[in-house]
Amino acid sequence: MKKIFSLAVFVLSSIIVIAQQPNLGNSTKPVGKETPLDGYYKKDNLANAKVTPYANLREADVMSSKRVYREFDLREKMNRIYASPKARLIDVIMDAVTSGEMTAYAHPIGGDPNVHEFSTVLKPEDAKAKFADSVLVQKYDANGDPVGNGQKVAGEFNPDSIVKFQIKEDWIFDKQRSVYEPRIIGIAPMVKIKAAGQDLGEQPAFWIYFPEARHTFVTKEVMSRSNDATGLSYDDIFMKRIFSSYIVKVTNPDDLRIKDYAQGIDKLYEAERIKKELIDYEHDLWSY
Repeated sequence: MKKIFSLAVFVLSSIIVIAQQPNLGNSTKPVGKETPLDGYYKKDNLANAKVTPYANLREADVMSSKRVYREFDLREKMNRIYASPKARLIDVIMDAVTSGEMTAYAHPIGGDPNVHEFSTVLKPEDAKAKFADSVLVQKYDANGDPVGNGQKVAGEFNPDSIVKFQIKEDWIFDKQRSVYEPRIIGIAPMVKIKAAGQDLGEQPAFWIYFPEARHTFVTKEVMSRSNDATGLSYDDIFMKRIFSSYIVKVTNPDDLRIKDYAQGIDKLYEAERIKKELIDYEHDLWSY
């Protein structure tokens, strides 16, 4: 009888001990405790940041305007911050497009002047499909025989494959404020186009309207090379123009891109000539 009683006491004690052990498999944090702060201060400046609007601009005050398209390559040293795995520009854009914070617009094809970069809205899934190569998926019946010629579906998207972006901007001289400044209108990730096994170059996958995107960019921190406390957002670095780029097109009567009339290194020389021409315009307005 004493042995049975001792055994019962031992089993009951074991059950109590097991019940008091924390359930590590089902619990993610201690009961009644907050998740530890990863650092010694809370970073919330960008989370509550608001867009600083441009100065008001009237058409009557625009004395000069020039439409410019430029590209920047993420493989250049100055642009590496845009490709940081912790804060990729393409990830910021795609997350916002998927959640509905940003709208993706189809890249216009053809020469219709009434169709511009913000004419046709793309669904989020269609925007994402622009980056992934199509994969042929073959279907089979119950006997294992192929059915039809297969169906093309979008492959997996690799964010590291996006190495170039295109910017559409206007250089405007506001005579009311006596200021000559660029204002970004749109941003587009570039993708390589292939047809019949041939490389047809790069073109924008879709366009993002920059004034709308600023409300998202202003809350997204950019990774710095040397200082984690810079507090710079994507809106900051675009407004401060912290990127290295080259011009690929300016408005002209024939609607030509630089590569349509210059080849090889001549394209860079022409881009630099146009860049200098834009800078010299403001300089030539004043007398010293």
